[in-house]
Amino acid sequence: MAKSFDVIVIGAGPAGYVGAIRCAQLGLSVAVIDEFVSKNGEPAPGGTCLNVGCIPSKALLDSSEQFHRVNESLHTHGIKVQGVELDVPTMISRKDQVVKDMTGGIMQLFKANKITWLAGHGKLLEGKKVEFTPHSGKPETLQAENVILATGSKPISIDAAPLDGERIVDSSGALEFTEVPKRLGVIGAGVIGLEMGSVWNRLGSKVVLLEAQDTFLAPVDSRVAKDAFRQFSKQGLEIRLGARVTGVKSGKNLTVHYEDKDGKQTLQVDKLIVAVGRRPSTDSLAADDANLLLDERGFVHVDEHCQTNLPGVYAVGDVVRGPMLAHKGSEEGVMVAEQIAGQKGHVNYDTIPWVIYTHPEIAWVGRTEQSLKAAGVPIKSGTFNFGATGRARAMEESGGLVKVIAHAETDRILGVHIVGPMASELIAEAVVAMEFAASAEDLARIIHAHPTLSEAVHEAALSVEKRAIHKAN
Repeated sequence: MAKSFDVIVIGAGPAGYVGAIRCAQLGLSVAVIDEFVSKNGEPAPGGTCLNVGCIPSKALLDSSEQFHRVNESLHTHGIKVQGVELDVPTMISRKDQVVKDMTGGIMQLFKANKITWLAGHGKLLEGKKVEFTPHSGKPETLQAENVILATGSKPISIDAAPLDGERIVDSSGALEFTEVPKRLGVIGAGVIGLEMGSVWNRLGSKVVLLEAQDTFLAPVDSRVAKDAFRQFSKQGLEIRLGARVTGVKSGKNLTVHYEDKDGKQTLQVDKLIVAVGRRPSTDSLAADDANLLLDERGFVHVDEHCQTNLPGVYAVGDVVRGPMLAHKGSEEGVMVAEQIAGQKGHVNYDTIPWVIYTHPEIAWVGRTEQSLKAAGVPIKSGTFNFGATGRARAMEESGGLVKVIAHAETDRILGVHIVGPMASELIAEAVVAMEFAASAEDLARIIHAHPTLSEAVHEAALSVEKRAIHKAN
């Protein structure tokens, strides 16, 4: 007789493992199946985010920032350093240890919550059955009352730049360079391309990003994107817009062929990162007779509660519509767990924060000015530069700004956009404010500690009504 569980989760990334833990907290018997194997050949929970995405990239971003600070800015504080050496293998080893500690933490959480961990491939069968194929061993069929599909996403590959795992790599390969490439090309100037480009630029690479779109960071508020572009260019990142890659020729160097408004162009690089986006990992996720409904792009079709077309089968995270963000997937996992347990789980998709972990960071929540104007929504806005705050100046982090957008009639906050130091942390205040339907005046009347970076948010809210104190209105 097949083993039976209240819930089987296929995928142990941020959507899957969080959903599994919440199910267990609610008294349900849970099994989690995941096939990810680390570069050491060991099964590891955490999905792309923890193993080859969010966490390792942030570890390298921090390392590269430390190196850059020693070389470029410590002297302004009166700290003089000589003989600085860069040890890339040690940097990569530290990154790997951070990942190992985090994945081990998830295993401990599974154990503490009495969750059954199954390393291997999971496939949805008809009738809420799941075929589990271990990495070594024969397949077995499991039975579930409910199934949560959370298999995440994978990098999109392009025919013009086929990966070779050495010189032409995807975002995962960009985390494994053992030395700093003298010349680095990046196809795609989106979130992943900018983050990876920033790491190696700070470590000494000459980085060129080739972006097919004519607009830099189109989803970002145009004022913020313009400021970010200026700061990245000042740092040495070269971003070429409207550049469509047509092919790559391998020789002693890599020759990247692309076309822009001026015609055919070439770029010589030593390494090339392909970062043109991600697609859902739904290949071999379900048997044909399971009749799971996918759309034309491979996403699992779900309703607003992440219920698929099959009763008792849910899908969360990168395999469904919406932004491919770890925290969005986690909240969907919690929502589904609570629904399975008879509660009323909920995700507010209008207040999901976005972050790009470059330096300066970019973060936002809600709508952009350009999208609101296109929709005919009457708005008013205020901005404030970090350079006018004492804390930012003391930190030598005076670039960037905060922008608050409110409804012109109701004053309700519709969007907050930040480019600058610690934007990833500052945006949380805006998320909370919008979740409670705050007005720009609410934010303006809240006392913010002095001196802090958060004062820029305060002053931007004041600026909506031309009441900012530390700038001319």
